[in-house]
Amino acid sequence: MFRTALALSLCLSAVTAAQAAPPSAADQKIIASAMSAAPPAIGKDAAIMTFAADGSMRHLRDGTNGYTCMPDIPTTPGVDPMCADANAMEWASAMFGRKPPPEGKPGFIYMLKGGSDPSNLDPYAQKPAAGEGWVTTGPHVMIVGAPGMLAGYPGGARPDTSKPYVMFPDTPYAHLMLPVR
Repeated sequence: MFRTALALSLCLSAVTAAQAAPPSAADQKIIASAMSAAPPAIGKDAAIMTFAADGSMRHLRDGTNGYTCMPDIPTTPGVDPMCADANAMEWASAMFGRKPPPEGKPGFIYMLKGGSDPSNLDPYAQKPAAGEGWVTTGPHVMIVGAPGMLAGYPGGARPDTSKPYVMFPDTPYAHLMLPVR
C-alpha cells in the first residue's frame, strides 16, 4: 500500500496537467491496463497516470469523473492496477506525507486485478519482514478515511484475504479491504 500511496499522492498534483499529444500505441496499452482496475463505467472516464522511467508520474489522459487510474506497480509481485476517487487520492497523499488523513472524507479505491503489499501492519514497509511473504489480495476494493467502518473486522499480520479485513490496523491509515471475487 505504501507504493499505492506514493503513486496516488504523486498523481494528486498531476491529475489536471495538460496532455500535449494523443497517446501512442504503447500508451494506449498502459491506458487499457490502468482502466482494468475499475468497472468499465468508471475506467472509461477516469484520468490516467503512469510511471515514468525516472519513477515520477506521467499524465496520459484527462478524466471527467473524479477518478484516477494507474497501471501495474512494477516493484510488486503480480498485476495491481488501481483506480481511486478524489478523496482516496487525498487520503493517500496524507499517508505518503506522514500527515493525518483528512477527516470526514471517505474514499474508494478499486483494485479489480488484485494487489500485493509487503506488510499488513506497516504502511511504510518496503519489503516483507525476514521470513515473511507478501500479503496478496485478489480482486478487491478499499474504503479509506472511514475509521468507524472498521469495527468488527479482523486485521493482523497475516489476514485471511478472502474475507473483508483491516489493512494497517492501529494506524491513522487503517482501511477496509473488501474482496470482490
